[in-house]
Amino acid sequence: MSLRRGFVERSTKETKIKLELTLEGQGLFKGESGIGFFDHMLDSLVRHSGFDISLEAEGDLFVDDHHTVEDIGICLGKAFFQALGDKKGIARYASLALPMDESLVLCAVDISGRPGFYPELVFPTEKIGQFDCQLIEEFWRAFVQEARITLHLRQLAGKNSHHLAEAVFKGTGRILKEATRLVGEEIPSAKGVL
Repeated sequence: MSLRRGFVERSTKETKIKLELTLEGQGLFKGESGIGFFDHMLDSLVRHSGFDISLEAEGDLFVDDHHTVEDIGICLGKAFFQALGDKKGIARYASLALPMDESLVLCAVDISGRPGFYPELVFPTEKIGQFDCQLIEEFWRAFVQEARITLHLRQLAGKNSHHLAEAVFKGTGRILKEATRLVGEEIPSAKGVL
């Protein structure tokens, strides 16, 4: 079986990004965004998905982290969509409730071909260190739009913003691993296309 891979280059006045994604990886994150906490979350995502991500990113961090985080989400979504190809044989659906200490997050995905992002997350603080908690939803919204998937993230419990963010990234990593798993040879849709 050949490895499912995607590669995206994106250059704007705000960011320059090169991102490579391998679905059949070893859970390795190489590179950096320039944003320490966000790199920690990306590392958590790949460790729990088993994907490999190689990232080169330059962004206007002197403005703030928003453009860099959102554009990495765009690039990761495009690479994910590319890597899946025609989606033949994938499991398509996955869900789980992931605990991280006192936090509990329900994560559910449908690799549907239709972008839909439905978060119900309330971060107790505005920031985690210097990182703006609003950017967590911005990242996932950008990813979902370009990956063309449906993603639900629902906070069931949580009083610590760091734990809540980790539960989101680890849980989503795990469901993406499960939903992209090859289980057959057909496209899992009555329409015959995803």
